Amino acid sequence: MSTNSIGQVLSCSPEAIIVLTDDLKVFEEHKPALQVGRYLRIAQGNNDFTVASIRNVRGVLSQDDEGSPKWQFHIECQAVGTLVDDKTFERASVLLPVPTELAFPADKDTIDKLFSEDAEYQFPLGQLSLNKETAMKIHGDHFFSKHIAIVGSTGSGKSCTVARILHDVVGIADEKNANIGKQNNSHVVIFDIHDEYTAAFALKKEQAFTLNRLDIDSLQLPYWLMNSEELESMFIESNEQNSHNQVSQFKQAVILNKERHNPGIKEMTYDTPAYFSITEVYRYIENMNREVIGRLAGENKPKLEDGTLVEDRKEHYFDQQCTFVAQTTAAATKATNGPFNGEFNRFVSRLETKLADKRLRFLLHPAKPDGTPFKTEDFEKIMKQFVGYLNKANITIVDLSGIPFEVLSITVSLVSRLIFDFCFHYTKLRHEKDALNDVPVMIVCEEAHNYIPQNDDAAYRSSRKSLERVAKEGRKYGLSLMVVSQRPSEVSETVFAQCNNFLALRLTNNADQNYVKRLFPDNSSGITDILPNLAPGECVVVGDAVLLPAVVQMPLPKPEPHSKSVCVHKEWKEPWRDITFADVISRWRKE
Repeated sequence: MSTNSIGQVLSCSPEAIIVLTDDLKVFEEHKPALQVGRYLRIAQGNNDFTVASIRNVRGVLSQDDEGSPKWQFHIECQAVGTLVDDKTFERASVLLPVPTELAFPADKDTIDKLFSEDAEYQFPLGQLSLNKETAMKIHGDHFFSKHIAIVGSTGSGKSCTVARILHDVVGIADEKNANIGKQNNSHVVIFDIHDEYTAAFALKKEQAFTLNRLDIDSLQLPYWLMNSEELESMFIESNEQNSHNQVSQFKQAVILNKERHNPGIKEMTYDTPAYFSITEVYRYIENMNREVIGRLAGENKPKLEDGTLVEDRKEHYFDQQCTFVAQTTAAATKATNGPFNGEFNRFVSRLETKLADKRLRFLLHPAKPDGTPFKTEDFEKIMKQFVGYLNKANITIVDLSGIPFEVLSITVSLVSRLIFDFCFHYTKLRHEKDALNDVPVMIVCEEAHNYIPQNDDAAYRSSRKSLERVAKEGRKYGLSLMVVSQRPSEVSETVFAQCNNFLALRLTNNADQNYVKRLFPDNSSGITDILPNLAPGECVVVGDAVLLPAVVQMPLPKPEPHSKSVCVHKEWKEPWRDITFADVISRWRKE
């Protein structure tokens, strides 16, 4: 073993181990094994070896006693684990080597021990960039049970990396379905903001792979599933002077209307996922805005034009627009404006505008194929569409590309919150049987900076709050997150702080590089220096699922997502192309 020693430990600390090589011939002989990113095995004085990753190599040229040039090399390493009895690798270096201990290059046998597949480390994640013949296998449970962050600049291969990982999850390889005739129990929901991933999971019919794709035309997301925060975010402007009055009356109207349509539910709350009519709530608010109170003796109640006194607002205000008596101070017909008369003009106008907006049909006027609205009893069917149980699909793609900008946050918030609540209640049912959740779900947030921003923007408050809750609590209920972004520094730090596994592709922006370095565990911070120089599809893998940080080359998925850049120069060199504008405009207008 001592014959291939490349030097001895010169100094040692938890941050860095310095190995001294003072023989140029030895250095030249082992030069390929001493590149940055490769591994050394350093004796600990017993049968164990410290495994260290090379971070820096520095040469010092001086002269010997006879005046001849003499080279010395300082190899700076970071300890990543211990090779126990030269057999099994354990992460975390318990013992650090002392000066004078011998250091050796990690041979193929050692590398195989570091990355060998076993019963736990069996999920494939590409090939090691520095040892192309060695496959990287990670701990599948530690990877998918905890949250994952995938970051990289545009064009670095994020979408292909995500697609490749999910292909391995559901059994797709080379455009074929490995699970024909059988199906595993995986459940993945992808928030796809540019409709890239449909192409990655669209196999030929004979492959019998079912994809559950929900776009603005097929997504059924009734407004009555929204909680208080989502409803108020959609219908109430929080910066208006009387917004607190709008909230109080809207809340009362919603609860009364839910009770009206669901007499079987005993304890109705603002947040109960039960049907109510938004049109009837609009009429209620409109009537509150025009209400006049009769002030003759014994009246003191809202008074209609025909003299009827309104004993109970919910009996009159939901069904029609009431006509009230005129406001007057005359003794015989005395009547004064109601407490909110004229205060809700803007509120009523906003409700009217939203209800008339055809782009919001999927939220405000969702209907079944027979044209009838979704009611409380349809909740099960609505819930099944999100986790692929309507068509028995492992992958559900929520195509956000056609969702209007102003309701993007609410859509993401509502879907993720419903999935969280489903996992929560299903887990509690399983706990009653002394069992764990056996239908775990993963939400993939593509382009996460668009709806989980770092800053507290009111427009994205609901989606940010829902997904931060998933990040903080979801793991306990079998719900994990995969956060994908090209601008990690713009994504909520709360979400990234909960991620246990990181795949960092090429990052060219300095702010993003520094941000990712802060997120990485201490023993892998040195490896982040390579981030600007990674090739497309190459990524640094760090976290609980890997025994030690590594640079991995991810193979391309087949089929690929629609995320390729257009070859602009190649297309510009082609002869002039005529296009049919009528087709483009027809699609634009949704004709």
